[in-house]
Parts: sequence; structure tokens; C-alpha cells
Amino acid sequence: MFAGLHMPSFDRATGWLNSEPVTSASLRGRVVLVDFWTLTCINWLRTEPYVRAWSRAYREDGLVVVGVHTPEFSFEHQLERVRRAVAEREIDYPVALDNDYGVWTAFANHYWPALYFVDRDGVIRDHHFGEGRYEQSERVIQQLLGIDRELVSVEGIGVEAAADWAQLRTPETYLGYARGEQFAGLAGEWTIGREQVVLDRPGGSIAYRFHARDVHLVLSSRRRDPIPFRVRLDGEAPGASHGLDVDADGNGFLRDGRLYQLVRQGDAIRERTVEITFLAAGAEAYAFTFG
Repeated sequence: MFAGLHMPSFDRATGWLNSEPVTSASLRGRVVLVDFWTLTCINWLRTEPYVRAWSRAYREDGLVVVGVHTPEFSFEHQLERVRRAVAEREIDYPVALDNDYGVWTAFANHYWPALYFVDRDGVIRDHHFGEGRYEQSERVIQQLLGIDRELVSVEGIGVEAAADWAQLRTPETYLGYARGEQFAGLAGEWTIGREQVVLDRPGGSIAYRFHARDVHLVLSSRRRDPIPFRVRLDGEAPGASHGLDVDADGNGFLRDGRLYQLVRQGDAIRERTVEITFLAAGAEAYAFTFG
């Protein structure tokens, strides 16, 4: 979808959160920012503080943000998981559920995250894919609104914090056979599926060599009760380098399908090996991402 074309409708959304269905008529005369996302995407998580801040800062000026949740993995179709992500990220603008990729297809979109900037006449005036370009994007919003003022101050915290790009040398790594390109070492009894690997017996582990400040792993579970797991960094407990979902001893619990932060290094960053061991069967691992 290129700038200069009219914004497609959201008629093919499969549901809505935070509002009644948004229509072209309801958006008439408003500046619109459309944000395509999926709840496990680290790139979206790091852009969300900006989108959230823009929504709040310019709402009274005539901006409407419409989030479009188009799932990447099968478990992301589940309404309650999306609802929980909306609550955790404090998203209060309308969110279209796009389980059938109808809105995604209407926009001819191919990316998470993707931003489309729409003027009051419903014409797409700009777009941006991926992270970054925040100052320019906010200036586009101001230009479409016809205002000029100081930009909002945004600083992501936790999993929303910006990546350490200078040290980020390891690419995203999918574990299922459909897109698995990098090697991740599996130990124990696993079933390798199209999207993910599934642990068949307790005690299985995944090890990966990386160079980055942060290590994340997209996980889900086939059990109702939590699955305990243990993280080791170069064979030892992570200590001060533990992520948000792990304590200093490396212990954590897989409770629901989302992105888990396993490691956040605060000292000198170097190439290291992370290993995660699950103490019960039923864990599903989808993709490593780094920051």
C-alpha cells in the first residue's frame, strides 16, 4: 500500500477490542495512524511506547490510532492472549483483531510493525516499517494535524527498551522447520513442527550461541499448569544478567504464550551461550530474538 492511495476499510476484521468496529465513516475528518502488530514481536514491543505516547499526546488534536493485531504464530489467534497483551501494554485505542489476515491483505502489508499515516481525507500520506524513525514519524503526525510543537519524550522500559544496536550481532532465529535457518542445539526428546519445537519429556533443553545484550524466546505451553524452567549463561546462573522473566538463579515459569526475556546483560557484552531447560513436558518454543 503506497502513499497517495485511500486507506482501505477495516470491514474484514474478525473482532475489536477497546471500541465498537471502526469504520471509514467514523474516521472521517480525523488523522489516523494504523499500527500493524503481533503480541510476540520484539520489534513491535520496542515501538509501542512511541505509538502509545502519540495516541495520548495528540488525541485531543484529532489523531486516532488504530491497532491491527495480525497474528504471526497460531497461538496468537486466541482472544484472551491478545486481550492480556493490550492490558499489559496499557493500550487504550481501538484494536482490530485480524485473525484471517483480511485487513493485512487489504493494506497489502508484509511487516510487523508497520505504520500507515492517513490524512483527514482518508489518504495514506506516509508509511514506515520496523523500528526507528520516531522523530520523523511524529513530525508527520504533526504536519497532518496542522500543529507544530515540541516532540513527546519517550523512554521504553523493560522489554520495551530500545535495543543496544551497537552490540546486536545475532539475528532472529526461528526454531520450527518452516523458517529455521540458524542452528539452535536441542537436547532431550523434542518434536520439530512447522512453527515450533515441542518438548515431549521433562528435562529437554535448547542452547544457543549469541552476541547481544538481551535474549528473548517466544514460548507457549500445552499444559494448564505452569512449566518451570531454568536458564544458564555459559553454564552458570545468570546472576545480575537475568532477564525480566528469570530470577538471578535462572529460575522462571512458562505460564502463557508470549515473548519471554531470558537475559539482559548489564556488564561488558560478549559472545556467550544461553541454555534453557524445561522441567516438564509440553513447552513450545518458537523463536529467539535479541536486543
